[in-house]
Amino acid sequence: MAKQSKTAELIVSKTRTKAAAKKCNVSSDFYAALDRKVREMVAAAETRAIANKRKTLKPQDL
Repeated sequence: MAKQSKTAELIVSKTRTKAAAKKCNVSSDFYAALDRKVREMVAAAETRAIANKRKTLKPQDL
């Protein structure tokens, strides 16, 4: 299996975010912003796990 590019989108399913936003429409640029936010959260979680001498991300790292 080929390695994925680091720039690959983390948010794949637009259906999931549409299901979460029941009373609002979701603009097309929302997905890029959501992807950036998720990347920031994962990076922060990774920093916290490493600071706690772990290599495994856990829910409490978010």
